[in-house]
Amino acid sequence: MTHQPPDRSLSPWVKFAPAIVMFLVATLLVTVMIIRAGGDPLALARLGTHFSQGDPHGTLGYDGQFIYYIARELSPERVAPYLDVPAYRYQRILLPLLARLLSFGHPGIIPWLLALLGVLSITGGAWAVGELFAGWGVSRWYALAYGLYAGFLMALIVDLPESLAYGLVAVAILLLERDHRLAGWIAFGLAVFAKETTLLFLAGVWLVYLYQRRWRDLLGLTLLGVIPYALFQGWLWIVFGAPGLGSGGALATPFELIPYMGLLRIGAYSLPYLLAMLLVFGPTVVLPSIWGIWKSTSHWYSGERNLFVACLFLNALVIAFTPFSTFRETGGILRFACGLVLALLLFCGRYRMRKILNYTPFWLVLMVFLIK
Repeated sequence: MTHQPPDRSLSPWVKFAPAIVMFLVATLLVTVMIIRAGGDPLALARLGTHFSQGDPHGTLGYDGQFIYYIARELSPERVAPYLDVPAYRYQRILLPLLARLLSFGHPGIIPWLLALLGVLSITGGAWAVGELFAGWGVSRWYALAYGLYAGFLMALIVDLPESLAYGLVAVAILLLERDHRLAGWIAFGLAVFAKETTLLFLAGVWLVYLYQRRWRDLLGLTLLGVIPYALFQGWLWIVFGAPGLGSGGALATPFELIPYMGLLRIGAYSLPYLLAMLLVFGPTVVLPSIWGIWKSTSHWYSGERNLFVACLFLNALVIAFTPFSTFRETGGILRFACGLVLALLLFCGRYRMRKILNYTPFWLVLMVFLIK
């Protein structure tokens, strides 16, 4: 099955409709959140006095604050006191770097830029997914299952980089499908600087190139996507005394050795909470993970050895070993599963599994967590 070129006979509304809808939804959501905060976009970053004021007994805030601190002060030495795990936070440099560069030295507009970049990222990601679907003969409107996924929307309203990171992955795959390999490799290289979890997609493509003995493509992806990030990790190690890659920030637990034990471990602390998490995330995260492992494995052994199969396998498999510290927090698991959502949607679109795609709107129920 080959990717069809874009149909230039379609009106702009048809071609860009899902992306326009996502732009309007994202803009409305961010606007409402800022209005509720009294017109202060910095409220999206959820600053905590523990880090912003150095108060050991202060509030902890949320992860978006670290993006803001890095954007405000790029110097590793100066920003380190504001980060819970400096190397881990600083590795997600792309979003704060873009906000800092676009601010042209005016730190007061950085919070506005973080919100704007989030809106544009989720819109661009939805557009790229829609273009991929259209090239496979599948309705562009399924791309809304990507953009309206609660993990992306949550990241949007707390200044986190998931929309930028996975939007770049979607653009990278679209570029590869249209045989713009150099640009696609660059997009993959940028994605890992937005969030390290996108390495699973880069690894999927890298492994397919290796298996297919596409040595020139393997070298290109390695030079533009792997080596720069490896060098950056080495630099982080020199500057902060540790590499950035890890299972999370402060209070993070390691990746599990037993499948789905990160979720089941919740029962040792609260059985009712475990049952509630199983009720919500069993059908929306765990079941798609199991299904993804099974379908990608069966497709690989049947001869379908492409990036969509490999990326689904890796993103589904990592859910099985997700840390307890990620599973115990609803926001954490929602955002961590963004890769699984994108990989599953692309896999189903690539193989025109419309029956499965018709179930993806059930992910919308997870939007209830945005109320919190």
